[in-house]
Amino acid sequence: MKLTVVGTGYVGLVTGACFAEMGNDVLCVDTDAGKIERLRQGELPIYEPGLAEVVQRNVAGGRLHFSTDVAEGVRFGTMQFIAVGTPPGEDGSADMQHVLAAARCIGRHMTDYKLVIDKSTVPVGTAQAVQQAVADALAERGVQVPFSVVSNPEFLKEGAAVDDFMRPDRIVVGADDARAVLLMRALYAPFQRAREKLVLMDVRSAELTKYAANAMLATRISFMNEMALLAEKLGADIEQVRRGIGSDPRIGHHFLYAGCGYGGSCFPKDVKALLHSAAALDEPLHLLQAVERANERQKAVLVDRVVARFGPDLTGRHFALWGLAFKPETDDLREAPSRVIIGQLLARGATVTAHDPQAMDAARLAFAGQAGLHFADQPMDALEAADALIVVTEWKAYRTPDLDRLRRQLRQPVVIDGRNLYEPALMLAAGLEYLAIGRGSAAADSGIGAELSLAMAA
Repeated sequence: MKLTVVGTGYVGLVTGACFAEMGNDVLCVDTDAGKIERLRQGELPIYEPGLAEVVQRNVAGGRLHFSTDVAEGVRFGTMQFIAVGTPPGEDGSADMQHVLAAARCIGRHMTDYKLVIDKSTVPVGTAQAVQQAVADALAERGVQVPFSVVSNPEFLKEGAAVDDFMRPDRIVVGADDARAVLLMRALYAPFQRAREKLVLMDVRSAELTKYAANAMLATRISFMNEMALLAEKLGADIEQVRRGIGSDPRIGHHFLYAGCGYGGSCFPKDVKALLHSAAALDEPLHLLQAVERANERQKAVLVDRVVARFGPDLTGRHFALWGLAFKPETDDLREAPSRVIIGQLLARGATVTAHDPQAMDAARLAFAGQAGLHFADQPMDALEAADALIVVTEWKAYRTPDLDRLRRQLRQPVVIDGRNLYEPALMLAAGLEYLAIGRGSAAADSGIGAELSLAMAA
């Protein structure tokens, strides 16, 4: 099949590359000429495991193409995926200007039937607005050309997007006419040979499904973060609590990890957009309001740990920070807790040396000209003369450090762990002061730390 994907950001590039991988002929269109030229050379604007290989393989195979010519894009594919950005406005609403601009371009240039597919995360009612934009553009031309509009939201996790796309657990399609359903079934047939994964529904329900899914996951994260803060006050261990409640099949283990808050391009933006849509309808979502407040509070929890340990004035203090991206296996800094943490530490007079396996270049741009922030090429290099290590992102490279070396390189043997990567008893045995999220005093109270110390000494 011949497909056009409008937008070469995270969603558009993954969508185009993966459809090409399944044998389709795909043209990705973007107005950024520099980005298009780099993509033609096989250079990606984002880091996503496995995506570069898929792009390069399909460009070489002649199935994946890139262009800045919008008219060419409309002519090329019967199926027109709109995968442009929908950034949040100041009031939290999704900015729809790029989606509607893409729809108008399709209407201006189409000469035969087109299936317009909303792939971007968009508020309920967007498909209707897209349909109107295409119809208005056709009316301006004085022509009548058949078209359909469907909603096909993405459910991709950054860091696992290629696998999520190629092996989806569900494929949500909101469509109101038989021709559109037939085409969508044909397009996704190779992805569901083992079992039926297509979930058909009306367009508005499909649009709401995307927001509801992300809001539910954000809720689980904020719930566990609040439980973690309570666990600390009660002397309980949130990791043991997580295992206990996660073993209930009605709850499960996913998204139950306490930490320093969620970030990225989806959860914060989608929660805000859903809250805005509900408020406009005078139907406030009290639970999600609390979820958002809890997350904003959680982003500052590690700084609270620092202040409790070193005092409010951090002038002359230096901290090592491991992890800048909002999650591992991405270079995405959007709404990342690291931005809040670094900003507050610097504002209190501290200096920071940070490391991240992938997000260093993005961080240099994001913090350009920020005095007091430095970057280290290796994790251990960041520790030199630091008063404490602050762990913000759970990269695999940080999971099993040389604890003896870590203790020696720090000015003070303090580790503040925002992702609960380490066992408190093991850190205690290594001579490290360990401050985590919701771990209580389980290790010290159990006596395990003393036993480990003796075992390690032997």
